[in-house]
Amino acid sequence: MTPDDINARFLAMKAASRQELAPDHATRLQHLTALRRLILDHRKALGAAISEDFGQRPQAETDLAEVFPSLQEIAHARRHLGRWMRRRPVAPGIWFRPGRAWVQPQPLGVVGIVVPWNYPLQLTIGPLVGALAAGNRAMVKLSEHALAFAALFAQLAPDYLPQDRVAVVTGGPETGMAFSALAFDHLLFTGSTAVGRRVMAAAAANLVPVTLELGGKSPALIAPDARLDHAVARIMAGKMLNAGQTCIAPDYVLLHRDHLDQFIAKAKGWVERHYPKLETNPDYSRIINDAQFARLTAALEAAQAGGAEILPLSTAPADPARRMMPPVLVTGAEGPLAEDEIFGPILPVVPYDDLRTAVAYITARPRPLAFYPFTESAETRDLLLASVSAGGVTVNDTLLHVAQSGLPFGGVGPSGIGAYHGQAGFERMSHLLPVFAQSRINGADWLAPPYGARFRALMRLMLR
Repeated sequence: MTPDDINARFLAMKAASRQELAPDHATRLQHLTALRRLILDHRKALGAAISEDFGQRPQAETDLAEVFPSLQEIAHARRHLGRWMRRRPVAPGIWFRPGRAWVQPQPLGVVGIVVPWNYPLQLTIGPLVGALAAGNRAMVKLSEHALAFAALFAQLAPDYLPQDRVAVVTGGPETGMAFSALAFDHLLFTGSTAVGRRVMAAAAANLVPVTLELGGKSPALIAPDARLDHAVARIMAGKMLNAGQTCIAPDYVLLHRDHLDQFIAKAKGWVERHYPKLETNPDYSRIINDAQFARLTAALEAAQAGGAEILPLSTAPADPARRMMPPVLVTGAEGPLAEDEIFGPILPVVPYDDLRTAVAYITARPRPLAFYPFTESAETRDLLLASVSAGGVTVNDTLLHVAQSGLPFGGVGPSGIGAYHGQAGFERMSHLLPVFAQSRINGADWLAPPYGARFRALMRLMLR
């Protein structure tokens, strides 16, 4: 689609959204059911397209990290949609009774969704569920870095959803910025902080409200009392998924200095057990493209030049031709590895001497998208939760808060604006219309001019 085509489609959808009544419960269920059928009918083809884009990503990983969460989100919305759509009574102030008040969810209109490349299915379906459940129309801009998936999804979507309800847009960065500049009723973007700033600036020209799902350096903090074997296993599992190309992947680990050598040995053992013969292992994902591989390689070289120690977790060599990057730990990291979101299988390890120092290390940096505290003490857990601000938290594991449809998912500060999933997504993509219905019996006329003795008596009561 050309920019003119995109604009024409948007204007038609916006005009339609202004003319229709809010879709009823049955219509919204129909749209959600169609999304479910699209995924189930083409699960293997979608997985193959994603694997083609990466050069290798196992179907099992796509099923676990994309298909399952997408189907779960749809099921949760279908189950709770009727309750979400209902009017929500609100008690009016005592001076306004017997009038009634309520909040009535309304569709916003046309929602724009900008999808990244790392989990293209999940991060298309999740926002779409919120948009369609709330009764909106949606335009979806797919990533130019996942071309096979984008082409397949754009081909499939019209077979399941009316094109005046969901429009799929493909194209490069120029198309993306033109898309972001449309006067949507809401714009949800998932991607890097740098691009998020540009998207927000484009949306601001039309005062479009935004939800930005960004990233940042999400820390895992292992308290001295944590089960180290468990912490290593769950941190490595979260880091190795999709070869670290996950916005909520553990970005660095803080652990007590006395446990550093044990952590390194246990992490290496975990990789050897779970990814034997890494160079030919079919369960290990590739880096998405040459540019990302070169960025990660340069970051490692810069850290090593600055005095960092690179600790390979596998004997497999890096293979630029196949974009196979083996996992490594890094101690003493400086430069990009210490400052920027890594988005790859590189895990800096930062030793600390006491918990207070570890917390200060996190809080001195921009607020992350996720935080992973490991501790066996409820007191320590509560202290860490009270001390660290992050978009979301999983305690004694990684990633799993994002899979809870009942929890909002989003960032805070530089890691994002707004949240969605489940009811939070429905409400994010709705206008929660406040309504006050005046009773036939009321005292409003007593407060109208002329302001005489009766008015003054009432005001004395009201202002007490």
